[in-house]
Amino acid sequence: MSIPSRLLLVIAAVLLGISIFVPIWRIDLQAPQYPEGLMLQIRSGGIGGDVDIINGLNHYIGMKTLHSNDFIEFTILPFLIGFYALLFLVAALRNNRKWLYACFGLFVLFGIVAMVDFWRWEYNYGHNLDPNAAIVVPGMAYQPPLIGFKQLLNFGAFSMPDIGGWLFIGAGVLVLAAVVLETRLAKRMGKNRQLVMAILLCGLFAGLTGCSPAAPVPIQLNKDACDFCKMTISDGRLATEITTAKGRTYKFDDLHCMLAFEKEQEPGVVKHYYVNDYAGDNVLIDATTAWFVELPAIKSPMGGNTAAFRTREEAAGFAKELAPAESWAEWRGRITKNESHAH
Repeated sequence: MSIPSRLLLVIAAVLLGISIFVPIWRIDLQAPQYPEGLMLQIRSGGIGGDVDIINGLNHYIGMKTLHSNDFIEFTILPFLIGFYALLFLVAALRNNRKWLYACFGLFVLFGIVAMVDFWRWEYNYGHNLDPNAAIVVPGMAYQPPLIGFKQLLNFGAFSMPDIGGWLFIGAGVLVLAAVVLETRLAKRMGKNRQLVMAILLCGLFAGLTGCSPAAPVPIQLNKDACDFCKMTISDGRLATEITTAKGRTYKFDDLHCMLAFEKEQEPGVVKHYYVNDYAGDNVLIDATTAWFVELPAIKSPMGGNTAAFRTREEAAGFAKELAPAESWAEWRGRITKNESHAH
């Protein structure tokens, strides 16, 4: 095998090793009574997240409670992942194409078996219900989606890989890249073999980094509704937005609505605050670095009457132009990490 192929195997082994210690899969549950949502995390060694709350809710509809000790998979999975990591390293040291092809074939088989087992677990979990449960909906099953979104009564369930899952997928892509480099096609490319590896690595990096949702999320005027007052957001100068520690995005038509919504949340729930640049027309900026002007003449939808600007100079100029007789002083707000803002 070539040195690039062996290097790819070593990197894949490292990714698998890391995946043992981080969440591999997650299922997010969203419902009106849980604005921040609930999350079930699946690790190689057990279940995490809001397990107790989810078990309490599932009791009412007859679903089995979740306990890591009930699944033999959590006993053997860390060792299986460790085995494949070690196998990749051995294949790199052996410097043998047959070992490489065997590694790839076995790893693909492992991935297929794991997903089938996961689907089987979800099927049993969602179909084998207690007929004496407090809430029984005839013909209703509660199987979560294998991947993607599914509506389950008033809960929306979204299933996708977590950090460890993406590392797992990344390891598979790297091994596939090594296989491609060792095929006759790669050999015919001669000097371009390194270019092929670079392209594959760049594609992998772009795929992994692209999995994280971009922040902030653009506000669609006259389509998005305020998550607090439920009014349609129509003014591109005054809208605001927050993202939570769990990655959810909430949009508001007024700074007043954002602050009122944030006040109802537990401490630490909100991770990022954004406000529209009043001079930019529907351009979101970091609220912790923005400068604010609060004047009755601004007349925002819900009475916040506050405009945000990128710089203190812009805020000062706007305030003096709008209300030259008004005095405006330094303002300290709950949403800012800066020492002061314009008021």
